[in-house]
Amino acid sequence: MYPIKHINPDLAENLEPLGTKRKYWFREPSSIAGQPDTRVLFKAEERGTGEDWAEKITSELAALLGLPHVHYDLAVEIGTDKPGVVCASCVGEQWALVLGNQVLGALDDAYPVRVGRKFKVKAHTVEAVSGAVGLLRPPPEPWMAHAPEGILTASDVFVGYVMLDAWTANQDRHHENWGALWDGQTVALAPTFDHGSGLARNLTDETRKARLTTADRNYGIPFFARRADSAFFADPQAGSPMTTHEAWRSFAARAQGAAAIWRERLGAINAPTVRAILEEVPPGRMTAVCRDFTMALLSENRQRILEETEE
Repeated sequence: MYPIKHINPDLAENLEPLGTKRKYWFREPSSIAGQPDTRVLFKAEERGTGEDWAEKITSELAALLGLPHVHYDLAVEIGTDKPGVVCASCVGEQWALVLGNQVLGALDDAYPVRVGRKFKVKAHTVEAVSGAVGLLRPPPEPWMAHAPEGILTASDVFVGYVMLDAWTANQDRHHENWGALWDGQTVALAPTFDHGSGLARNLTDETRKARLTTADRNYGIPFFARRADSAFFADPQAGSPMTTHEAWRSFAARAQGAAAIWRERLGAINAPTVRAILEEVPPGRMTAVCRDFTMALLSENRQRILEETEE
């Protein structure tokens, strides 16, 4: 089973204002003499929606793909026994994080930058995001250490992020859930982070079981998987956001070589490997029905990605 870190809330430095869940930063002492402490974020899972296990699993799937990503560990808060996850800050001593809305706002004065408005932002189009990401450098080392050969640019990397979203049914890639790292001279794409809204984690086990066992083609997992919305729009006049698979195909069409490389990486990940990741989550956080449903969802989305061609 994945280890669970025990977090002392008395060490909290400050609350994190972004998002809807309780979270705070604290300092974790370095195990190496002379090295600075690590700034670590604890995100509580107090609503019983499964954000903790979804975050952990997606982190492990990103590692299998070789995507630059923030690593998450399962955690529990001392004193309250509240479950959650922890992650080290992706911002080193010399970097500052600039969120996607700020990047887009710097390029377009009319872009709705206002913090707190995340979803149904019709200006958050594939074209706008592709254009902005194309101006960035790829994530700095060591984030690119496990990226596949041939993934060279920020655009190459970002299409991998969008494929991860399509695989995990992550509907949360809004303009505050991607960003850039700035060191005063260089602006580089940040590693992917914050995936706790994926894997249909907020369904009840009753619904999961019903979708797993139904004979109704309009209720089963293949139908369900096709309906996951992204936070990207095809154009500012679109009535609704693209699905996660539509967004993947659109970004893939703009970086076809990189998309083929990421698709090859996905094809090399077999079902037993994915199942082993799910089995490492403690049963107190993820039921057997939840594992079976999550496995079926990931298998369905993987097959769709591998069978699709760029539009």
